[in-house]
Amino acid sequence: MEKYIRKFSELSMEDIALVGGKNASLGEMFNRLTPRGILIPKGFAITVTAFQDFIQFNHLKEPLELLLKELDRNCYENLEVIGKKIRLLMMSGRLSNDLSIQISSAYENMFSDGADEVAVRSSATAEDLPDASFAGQHESYLNVKGSYALLNAVKKCFASLYTDRAIKYREDKGFEHSKVFLSVGVQEMIRSDIGCSGVGFSLEPESGFREVVHIAGVWGLGENIVKGTVTPDEFLVFKPSLEKGFKSIIQKKLGSKSKTMVYAESDDDVNEVINTDTPYELSQRFVLDEAEIEKLARWALIIERHYEKPMDFEWAKDGIGHQLYILQARPETIHSRNTLSQLVTYQLQEKGSVLSRGEAIGSQIICGRVCMLSSPDDAFKLNKGDILVTDTTSPDWDPILKKVAGVITNKGGRTSHAAIIARELGVAAIVGTGDAMAQIKDGTVVTIDCSQGRIGYVLEGELKWMKTVTELNTFHLPDSPKAQLILADPEKAFALSFYPNHGVGLLRLEFLISNWIQIHPMALVNPERITEESDRLEIETLTKNYIDKTVYFVEKLAQGVAMIAAAFYPKEVIVRMSDFKSNEYAGLIGGKNFEPQEENPMIGFRGASRYYHERYKAGFELECRAMKVVREEMGLTNVKLMIPFCRTVEEGAKVIGLMEQFGLKRGENGLEILVMAEIPSNVLLAESFAELFDGFSIGSNDLTQLTLGIDRDSALIADLFDEQNAASKQLIIQMIQKANVLGKSVGLCGQAASDSESFTRLLVETGINSISFNSDALIKGIITINLGQEENGALTVLNK
Repeated sequence: MEKYIRKFSELSMEDIALVGGKNASLGEMFNRLTPRGILIPKGFAITVTAFQDFIQFNHLKEPLELLLKELDRNCYENLEVIGKKIRLLMMSGRLSNDLSIQISSAYENMFSDGADEVAVRSSATAEDLPDASFAGQHESYLNVKGSYALLNAVKKCFASLYTDRAIKYREDKGFEHSKVFLSVGVQEMIRSDIGCSGVGFSLEPESGFREVVHIAGVWGLGENIVKGTVTPDEFLVFKPSLEKGFKSIIQKKLGSKSKTMVYAESDDDVNEVINTDTPYELSQRFVLDEAEIEKLARWALIIERHYEKPMDFEWAKDGIGHQLYILQARPETIHSRNTLSQLVTYQLQEKGSVLSRGEAIGSQIICGRVCMLSSPDDAFKLNKGDILVTDTTSPDWDPILKKVAGVITNKGGRTSHAAIIARELGVAAIVGTGDAMAQIKDGTVVTIDCSQGRIGYVLEGELKWMKTVTELNTFHLPDSPKAQLILADPEKAFALSFYPNHGVGLLRLEFLISNWIQIHPMALVNPERITEESDRLEIETLTKNYIDKTVYFVEKLAQGVAMIAAAFYPKEVIVRMSDFKSNEYAGLIGGKNFEPQEENPMIGFRGASRYYHERYKAGFELECRAMKVVREEMGLTNVKLMIPFCRTVEEGAKVIGLMEQFGLKRGENGLEILVMAEIPSNVLLAESFAELFDGFSIGSNDLTQLTLGIDRDSALIADLFDEQNAASKQLIIQMIQKANVLGKSVGLCGQAASDSESFTRLLVETGINSISFNSDALIKGIITINLGQEENGALTVLNK
């Protein structure tokens, strides 16, 4: 056996000390997972023995030690100088004849007599371990062709053990430099430059939610994702649905993919790469079709289960053979090590002017002074605790990022370098703003707010905020009544799923329609009735990838609901069908062409009355089609449906019949349909409504409005509106008691429980089955339900 070479087929995870984490993992997957259908490019590893002998052959050990002794370990001000000297020293050495011959022979034997292009990748012995990713610390070289170019690339990889960022990383992690060695992987070159590539995680990288696979992709080489140069396509796949054979893609987000990284024409043996403008028609297409997305997700599941831990991976699609490949996989290093013993939440206490917005990384709120930097060379301007604002970051920024309190970038997505490092360091970040460097002034104080879900906001000035810490190890979640969430934003669902809860008691479709879809459903059914040219153009822009415009509504609505249903699966998620008022519907794109002018929309054309009316019946059909997709095609049968503002029993029967006509038959596949109890008639005729519906959910806002005869939108009489008015409470108590006698579930999803402890106690004492709270009131609500028992975790509030 050759001293310096090991084929991937000869390696396993037991060989980390010999070939480093990356190559050991490639060998492990090549041997163990290729038989299970995962495609891994062939290749071989140059062992760390080769690196050690290179150091000895060139007498580099003592010079390296002397240079590292000169490193300023307080401020690292001479890091760049020391790193450069070490790399020059390494490059001045030469490979021994024996090593050169073994590398060239292995290359020529495996890759068509040395005529094929290969990827040459560094693999450190401390790399890709659960407690140290080393991701991006060392160099890789792509499209290397010929023995001479390969030998030069190997030596460059050796030298990259001493990049500035790798030196600083080892210092931070406490690794002794002389005990970390480098192996080099020589791998079949997958032509993703004329295909596509990307990264993936076997969990959701922001929240750590483990029941989804997250995949991101771009056209061309994947470096554009890592560097955050472009916004990639993103996909979320729900593992339980995937395993059961259901449609499992619960989110598809089309990225701009404005640049495509390809190989430049070059006379050199190592081709340079360039970023070209992506043709418009390509930028508007997803890089993967649904079958390919699900194939990668299945591979991610196999990899995760093989390694018995969450993993992140790189993938590529060859532009010639059109096959997908896994290029490498390593343990996910942020969430996989965390055990959730505390729930930490942040809440902004003041409003501020929004300077910029982008993808929120983490959930923190922080304040700090802005330091605008164009490159790592300007690092001397940065003070510890500053907020770095820049165009994008790369691994060269790593030593600098250790000093910052937050990061804001113009470019990049959730899988960009800035996002990954921010998670690893535990700092707040907002990436992909597009305009941060133009809109934020250097030296000013800003507040970064990542607490609102997927969108992060850069706010002017130092604003007050609150941090709440709840100890979950001692927190008691009562069995009855169930404590549920009121939820509308799918982007918050994964993070909120970690709260103590019994599922979602109210999912409002209105938020999804107004924020995710934006278009009035009837404008998609009858586009010829739209009178405003601006509305037509806006609809065309939003639906440009859909031939049938109604499919846009169904798909987007289904994905939004599916994200929330998946986050809380298998707990129940009660979806309330749309309950816009006519004036609110009119505010949707194209809406004013389909809505009546009403003096009092609060008690007008809303809720159940709309569903069977010719003005909206076709729109309701789209809502039902979306729910049918969620329950039957995606397998998310934890979704229950609820009808709002159902004035009469006869109206309820009409809606139930219509839903069956649209494919949602009560009782079929376990479908439960509930009704809102928010009109006095619902309470007075509870026995009759109970014959039609599976349960009740009290809407205290509307019930109070109609009990006291108050338009709750009217500022003139707002002071009279009180959900704890004796008349309102009497109806609520009566509704709970009747439901209990009838054997029907009854909950409350109004605002009152989130606002009032005494109201919550009244509900518990009356025998309610469930109470739904806004997320910021859930913990306090649970404590109230438990009447302050000692087993509840301490609620620690730290005011900014």
